[in-house]
Amino acid sequence: MEVQTVKYPVVRNYIGGQFADNQASRTLDVESPLTGEVISTLPLSGTAELDQAVQAAKAAYPAWSSTPIKERVQIFYRYKALLERDMKALADLVREENGKTYDEARAEVEKAIELTEFACSMPQLIQGEFLEVSKGVEARVERKPLGVVASIAPFNFPNMVPHWTIPNALVLGNTMILKPSEIVPLSAGRIAELLKEAGLPDGVLNIVHGDREIVEAICDHPAIQAVSFVGSTAIAKVVYIRATSHLKRCVALGGAKNHLMVLPDAHPEMTASNVAASMSGCAGQRCMAGSTMVGVGAVDGIVAKIVEEARKIVPGQNLGSVISKAAKERIEKHITEAEAAGAKVLLDGRNTTVPDHEGGYYVGATVIDYVTPNMRIAQEEVFGPVLAIMRTNTLDEALNIENANPYGNAAAVFTSSGSSARYVMDHANAGMIGVNIGVPVPREPFSFGGWNDSKFGACDITGKSSIEFWTQLKKTTTKWNPESRVNWMS
Repeated sequence: MEVQTVKYPVVRNYIGGQFADNQASRTLDVESPLTGEVISTLPLSGTAELDQAVQAAKAAYPAWSSTPIKERVQIFYRYKALLERDMKALADLVREENGKTYDEARAEVEKAIELTEFACSMPQLIQGEFLEVSKGVEARVERKPLGVVASIAPFNFPNMVPHWTIPNALVLGNTMILKPSEIVPLSAGRIAELLKEAGLPDGVLNIVHGDREIVEAICDHPAIQAVSFVGSTAIAKVVYIRATSHLKRCVALGGAKNHLMVLPDAHPEMTASNVAASMSGCAGQRCMAGSTMVGVGAVDGIVAKIVEEARKIVPGQNLGSVISKAAKERIEKHITEAEAAGAKVLLDGRNTTVPDHEGGYYVGATVIDYVTPNMRIAQEEVFGPVLAIMRTNTLDEALNIENANPYGNAAAVFTSSGSSARYVMDHANAGMIGVNIGVPVPREPFSFGGWNDSKFGACDITGKSSIEFWTQLKKTTTKWNPESRVNWMS
């Protein structure tokens, strides 16, 4: 009998600076969505493994939190250089476990480098405050870490999203438990190896692999002070409620339904390329994807150019796979239901296969016109390379559609009119706005975070706003001179 081999060894937890064998009775096959082949096996940890990781993080916390921040950031300067050194290998790993194109996977690692660069600027951002508040009385405010914190990451960005939290939280003096998505667990181990090579002390970062059981245990664990989560809105709500019920800080990012409003005066070529890229980048599997376009007035010519651009997006070449067979089936069902409900499919990506990758999970770029707001495809996050086009007569009607949806991640407008752009900027009910940009993701130091059902909790997960989330204020008032007069302040 031929013994089937897999490319990568069994995935292991990372606890106290060492990879640890996991004796879990439940396991999960790790598939590459590019081919459908099993590339590793993941034991699904339980609460005992989580507690080991928390104890390691607690043991590391006193020394790490008392290390001057100027010294902590030196590790991340070295880490940045290692990310740059291993760029191709890291991108290849993302591509294999997630299904992105190589260029998209490389861009993900480049963003991780930018996030690390921002963390290295922390000494200049948290200098604290000092003031003589009364004669001989001095007040000082400093930011201090929380303790052991946790980060729960999604499948769609196995390298970038962990870097939304790891560099900032650790540079600020916390120790961390990272729980990667069980669907894409491989990149996390390589991140841990590079951080150790850069000099990160053992126990500062720990990784526990698992599924729902570990997420619930993280929310419940009394020694974990804060939890960040990125995933679907349904799960984000559950995590936020459960974590905060245990008196933890929590920021939980959910899904989105982002609307791209296209006006007749929009630049046709720029609009078409932006809209096509927004709906199909990362196979549409990102919470900033422009999955819905709202055409305002006479935009038939622009729609035709969007279809023309979308035809250039070829699965297996410049379009990656979706994450799983179930995802492919769900996306294609959305398309079929919309067509049955009266929408017009202008470009059909169903039943797509890629030569030599027939087992992979591919959906071609799809453009559907004359979608109505009551259709399911107009209401739910598709998370695939699908653009649903709705039609309105006025910008106010388009904004009503955008603002009626329960999410609030992003909205964009394509126009040559400054006043129209300003109107959308002022009236769109979303946390991130684009003008002639289909994916308005802020760059550091500006933070990432939406509104409404796209985010639960205070503060954003990246940028300057994250400093507030990962730290707490210590206020000190001092007086040394007894000769100073005494008043109500002293």
